[in-house]
Amino acid sequence: MRIVLSVFVIASILYSCKPTTNNVIAEAVQFDSSYKTAVFADADRKEKIKLAYAVIDSIYKKHALDNHFPAISFGLVVDGELVYKNSYGYTDIAKKTLASTSSLFRIASMSKSFTCMAILKLRDEGKLNLDDPAYLYIPELKNLKYPTSDAPVITIRHLMSHSAGFPEDNPWGDRQLADNDKDLMEFIGKQITFSNPPGIAYEYSNLGFALQGKIITKVSGMRFQDYIKKNILEPLGMKYTTYEYADVTPDKLAHGYRWLNNKWNEEELLHDTPDGSWGAMGSMISSIDEFGNYMALHLSAWPPNNAKDDGPIKRSSVREMHHPWRWNGLNPNFTFSDGRTCAVTSAYTYGLGWMKDCDDKTYISHSGGLPGFGSQWRIMPEYGIGVVAFANRTYSPFGTVNLKVLDTIIKIAGLKPRELPASKILEQRKNELMLILPDWKDAEKSGVFAENFFPDNPIDSLKKYSKELFTKAGKNLVIKEMKAENQLRGSFIIEGEKINIEIYFTLSPENPAMIQEYRIREVPKKKK
Repeated sequence: MRIVLSVFVIASILYSCKPTTNNVIAEAVQFDSSYKTAVFADADRKEKIKLAYAVIDSIYKKHALDNHFPAISFGLVVDGELVYKNSYGYTDIAKKTLASTSSLFRIASMSKSFTCMAILKLRDEGKLNLDDPAYLYIPELKNLKYPTSDAPVITIRHLMSHSAGFPEDNPWGDRQLADNDKDLMEFIGKQITFSNPPGIAYEYSNLGFALQGKIITKVSGMRFQDYIKKNILEPLGMKYTTYEYADVTPDKLAHGYRWLNNKWNEEELLHDTPDGSWGAMGSMISSIDEFGNYMALHLSAWPPNNAKDDGPIKRSSVREMHHPWRWNGLNPNFTFSDGRTCAVTSAYTYGLGWMKDCDDKTYISHSGGLPGFGSQWRIMPEYGIGVVAFANRTYSPFGTVNLKVLDTIIKIAGLKPRELPASKILEQRKNELMLILPDWKDAEKSGVFAENFFPDNPIDSLKKYSKELFTKAGKNLVIKEMKAENQLRGSFIIEGEKINIEIYFTLSPENPAMIQEYRIREVPKKKK
C-alpha cells in the first residue's frame, strides 16, 4: 500500500509540473484576416422581432396560469442583448411580493453549464486535461469497483457529458445540495453503484457534477463557487448571482412552492454548504436580468470571427460547449406546438443539451428542476436568439413552451439563419469555371483544377453532359450569386429560359485551392 501510494504521489507531482501547452499553442496561432464571417442578411431583424413581444407575453402568461406557477419571469436575448423581459405573480405568496426580472430564483440544473465552463477554463490554463482520470484529483475514486474488467477509468470528460456509468439520479440528487464534501467522500468510500461501464451511454448524473465541483476546488485552490464567481460571474456583471440563498436580500429571493391538493405548499430552501461540492450540480440562484448576460456570452461565440477575444473564457471553448459529445436520442415523430411533425436528434454536450431538427435548426439548452423551482434557457446560435424562463413551482416545465416561443419569433419576424458570404477564392474559381463552360475548352491547361480532377472526371463526359444541359436551358442565361457552404465549398444557379442549372464544386486543401470536385445538374425552375 505504501509503495502504491508513493507511486501515486510521484505521478501527481510529475503531472502538476506539466507545461501549460494549451497557452503556448494559443499564443502561436496565426490566422487569415480575409476569412469571411457569416452574417444576417436582414438589417431590420430586431425591429421585426418587436412584433412578437405581445405574443411572447401571452404565451408565457398562459403557460404560468395553466401550470399553477406562483410566479414566472422570462426574457428574450437577441444578438447579445436582453431585448425583452417580463414577470408575473408572486415570489413570496405570504407577503405578496411581486416578481420582477431582478428577482432571484434557484435555477437548479441550469447551474451545470457554469461548472463545465469552469472546467474548460482550467483546461485552457493548462491545469488539467479533459481525458485525465478523475482519480488524479479525487484519490478516493481510485478504489471504485467497475462493472466489468475492461471498463475504462472515469475521466473528467465522462463526468462532463453524463457518461461516467452512474445511474440517472433525479430526484435523489435534488436532496443532496446541503451535503458537505466529507459526506461526499464517505459516500464514494462505500462504493458507487454503476448502471453501465463508463463511456458507453448517456445517463443524467448529478453525482458526476458534484465530483466536478470537487475537481475545480482541488485544481484551482478555491471553493468552486468562489472560482466561478471570480472568473465567470463577476466578469459578466452577474453581481447578485450566487449559490447560497442566505446571501440574497429577502425581498429579491423567490420562495419555492409545490402545487398539491389545489394549493401551494412552500418547499424548504436548502443551503449551499460552504465545504460542499453538490452545489455544482444545481445550487445557483440568478435573475433574468443577470442570466441574460450569460446567454449573451454563449451567443457571442457564434459565428467564429477575428474580433478581440476578451471574454471570461475563450470563444472557441464556449463553442466547444455546444458540440454534441454524447448522443442520447432520436425522436422521429417530434411534434412542434403548431402541430407539424419534425424528427429531432439530441445529445448532451458539456453541461448543456443539444438538439437538431429536420429543418436543420440547432438548439442549445438546459432545464433546471428542484423542489420549489423550474427553469430553462434555450438558444439558437445560427439565428442569434434565445429565451430563458424561471418559475417557483416544483419542476416547472419549460421545454415545450420555450420551443414554441422561439418558433413563434422566427415566424412572426421572418427570421433566417446567418448566411456565409463566398470567400475570395470561391468567387475566383466560380468566375474561372464559367469561362470554361460549357465546352471545357483548354480546361486541362487552365490551372484551375486539382491533380485528381481529370483522372476522376473524363473530359469527354464533362463536355457531353455540360453541353446537353446548357442547350436545354436556352439563351439569356443569368448567373446567380455563389452560395457558400464554407470557405472552400459552395454552389450557384444558372437561370435559363427553360430550365435552371446548379453547379456545385469543392476546393482542395492546397494553396492556392483548386477545384477537386464538380457536379452539374438540372434543377426545377421556381414557380412565379
